[in-house]
Order: sequence, then C-alpha cells, then structure tokens
Amino acid sequence: MASDNRPLSPHLQIYKPQFTSVLSILHRITGVALALGTFLLVYWLMAAAAGPDRFAQAQGLIGSIIGRLLLFGWSFALFYHMLNGIRHLFWDAGKGFELKTAFLTGWLVVAGAVLFTLIAWIAAYSVMGGI
Repeated sequence: MASDNRPLSPHLQIYKPQFTSVLSILHRITGVALALGTFLLVYWLMAAAAGPDRFAQAQGLIGSIIGRLLLFGWSFALFYHMLNGIRHLFWDAGKGFELKTAFLTGWLVVAGAVLFTLIAWIAAYSVMGGI
C-alpha cells in the first residue's frame, strides 16, 4: 500500500548549487564535449586524407571564428577534464576529502585549466603565426 503524501527526493530545484557539485557537473559536461569534439578532429583527418580541396575546406571551417571558438572550448575541456581526473584519482586513493582541500583542489583545477588553455593557445599562435 503506497502513501500519496510521501516526501519526494530533493532535486536540483531545491538544492542551492555548491562549488563541488558545479565542478562535478562541469566534469561530466567536459567529458561529453571531448567526445563530441573528437568528431571535429576526425572530420579534419578525413579531409586531410581526401585531398587538398577537402582539406582546404576543413581548414576554412576550423580557421573561422566559430571553428576557433570550438577549438578553444575543446582545449579547455581537455585540460579541465584531465586535471579534474587527476583530482579524482587522489579521491580514489582516499586523499583530499577534507572540505578545505576539496575547495583548494577545485580552484586549482579551474585555474590550471584556464592557465594551460591560454598557454597552449599562446604557444600555438607564436609557433604557427596564428591558427
């Protein structure tokens, strides 16, 4: 016999987002973004194999403003997901669960992802003279 006035489980509309939960959701989103961004990489490789005309077309797409924004987002997702994955490895070893440590490592992951993304793009522009 089920009761109609049972309490419902709390949901996202009830809880205020916390820093750690936002980082967890961002980790999942960046994982999906990496998987989807891989299609762009495969498109570029297939275009390179298809010949100079197709490759020029792919380069035109990737070199456009939208293409560069996608690549920038993909590179941020790569660094964020990698750094947060390292953080998760420490958690798997039972380290870093203290609240102060969890916040510190969370901010380090975000700052590191931004820093590594900027370094990668600055290096790419200085080596290639622009992407």
